[in-house]
Amino acid sequence: MLTVAGQRVIAGRLEMVRVSLRNPPRVLEFDGPVAVTTLLTKLDLRRDCVLVIRDGTLVPGDAMLEADAEVELRSVISGGADGR
Repeated sequence: MLTVAGQRVIAGRLEMVRVSLRNPPRVLEFDGPVAVTTLLTKLDLRRDCVLVIRDGTLVPGDAMLEADAEVELRSVISGGADGR
């Protein structure tokens, strides 16, 4: 393992946080480690509008994502009774 500008390098590449998004489906990479709040700010997303999921588990908004984390962002969809 090598360190370049404070980033760990494994197998010749910087470790990145991989983010899977839907609508449209795509995968983005960000320098890690990164706070969930910082990541969402970079994506111009509000914390109350998305779920951050890592290994099938919800990630709290105040969590740090390690440099090699893989997360999925899912839009929050709510609904229910129409009040009648």
